[in-house]
Amino acid sequence: MKNYKFWFCTGSQDLYGDECLAKVAEHSKIIVEELNKSGAFPHEIVWKPTLITNELIRKTFNEANQDEECAGVITWMHTFSPAKSWILGLKEYNKPLCHLHTQFNEEIPYDTIDMDFMNENQSAHGGREYGHMVTRLGIERKIIVGHWENKKVWEQLSSWMYTAVGVMESSHIRVARIADNMRNVAVTDGDKVSAQMLFGWEVDAYPVNEAVEYVNDVKKGDVDALVEEYYSKYEILTEGRDEKEFRDHVAVQAQIELGLEKFLTEKNYHAIVTHFGDLGGMKQLPGLAIQRLMEKGYGFGAEGDWKTAAMVRLMKIMTDGKKDAKGTSFLEDYTYNFVPGKEGILQSHMLEICPTIADGPISIKCNPLSMGDREDPARLVFTSKEGEGIATSLIDLGDRFRLIINEVDCKKCEKPMPKLPVATNFWTPRPNLEVGAAAWILAGGAHHTAFSYDLTTEQMIDWADAFGIESVVIGANTDMRTLKNELRWNSVYYR
Repeated sequence: MKNYKFWFCTGSQDLYGDECLAKVAEHSKIIVEELNKSGAFPHEIVWKPTLITNELIRKTFNEANQDEECAGVITWMHTFSPAKSWILGLKEYNKPLCHLHTQFNEEIPYDTIDMDFMNENQSAHGGREYGHMVTRLGIERKIIVGHWENKKVWEQLSSWMYTAVGVMESSHIRVARIADNMRNVAVTDGDKVSAQMLFGWEVDAYPVNEAVEYVNDVKKGDVDALVEEYYSKYEILTEGRDEKEFRDHVAVQAQIELGLEKFLTEKNYHAIVTHFGDLGGMKQLPGLAIQRLMEKGYGFGAEGDWKTAAMVRLMKIMTDGKKDAKGTSFLEDYTYNFVPGKEGILQSHMLEICPTIADGPISIKCNPLSMGDREDPARLVFTSKEGEGIATSLIDLGDRFRLIINEVDCKKCEKPMPKLPVATNFWTPRPNLEVGAAAWILAGGAHHTAFSYDLTTEQMIDWADAFGIESVVIGANTDMRTLKNELRWNSVYYR
């Protein structure tokens, strides 16, 4: 990613004289300096001169548009700023916008407050004037209210920064489709042209054997070196298989990883889809290879699911550099546990789960795969971390996109599953399995998900809002009757 920065733009006017404007500039500089010194933010905040005229506001916003490192603008109305001055700048601005509704002082100075202080520190006044115009222009923005030294404000602003970067990087996502969508499957298909028009995603198809050429060109020495890395990093479970044969199967995945990564790098793609039914000259279905690529930050979707591949890439971008990150991955709903008090959904896939979500040892196994008609593929096997997470599904409803967000609680399975040779996650959807699953189905959610421990519902809603698409949240307070009404209302609003 680029070395993104966020501009801090302070609004005011010259009604109260130069001394007041000097204090406005001084205060905004102090805020920016202290925010940057706090270490609470993933990106640098850049102070900009006070905006007091139509011309300067317009010039500043257009410069923000042109600056490739600017991922968004944070606006603060220190005093009253006549909102008509902001019209042209706001209309022409096309990046994420945050309205930080704060003021320099935390407390009213009861003993000394006079009209000069009131005029100079009237964010409560100026923020409403500015907010009215942004609303009237129909511009999406994040509104954060509170004192700038408050840790909660820091958390909200930092969270928005991750989302803003996701909005910016969305237009750079390119998905390579190695083979097509699984035959007769509806939810993994969709309108790629509409997705490019709306999100900026480029989704291109390649014959599988074009990627195979890259795999076949990988040098044996490079394969051997990567296999050695595998054997040093992961637990090797041959489970009675001949050790040489096992290593040869692992080497196939190493060759696929190196070949696909070179293919993606040379052609500048950030996500990939494969399909077990169209493998061409591939010796194995990419398993361990895809898992490793996801760990490096690539998006993935199985059976041609390009929407999920793009979302996995997007969500990895949005969590990039986050302290103590627990992981983001492609997942699929497989089977239920309906035992009262132990309800949940076992999440997995044939092979391709990202090891960033692993908890404990990661093993390499090599087992038969009934689908794909190729030799037994090697894969990474592990169980996932416990904790809160979100599962998302971006679906194409024909006339619009909908982002479904389900808050989930990841748990350890009650018992081991020694005969299941794949990575797994087990979660209970909120508010519970019965309502959560019914709500997901009612909203049209897919069986594939882009899952993350590290993103919040609010961040994904903000991302959806930035693109003007519908977001549906399934969480602790979800009620089926209310959700049905919400979906009915949304069908009118978003069409």
